Amino acid sequence: MPDSKQIAELKQILHRQQEELTALEHTGNEAAAVVELDQTRVGRLSRMDALQGQAMSQERIRRRELQQKRIAAALARIDRDDYGYCAECGEEIAFERLKFDPTATLCINCANEKS
Repeated sequence: MPDSKQIAELKQILHRQQEELTALEHTGNEAAAVVELDQTRVGRLSRMDALQGQAMSQERIRRRELQQKRIAAALARIDRDDYGYCAECGEEIAFERLKFDPTATLCINCANEKS
């Protein structure tokens, strides 16, 4: 398990990621809104572009929500003092891996086996 200084650094990274996702949430919701299908105002290709943009925005929202859940789960593991251990084998996850992805739940060996 990472030491207390490393845990503090990882918590800071997780909180920063949470803030960034929250800021992106406000702009993404507008782009995912219902597309106007009034043919007298918008051409067919413009509507198709708008629908494609809407679908991409909805997928970004889904991914942001998933990442927010992963961050919340990592913070909960920190609070329970079981953060930094592989969910598969129970071994410690390397600090460098956690620094790269503080939401990681698998050590590099188990992650490679899952790929």
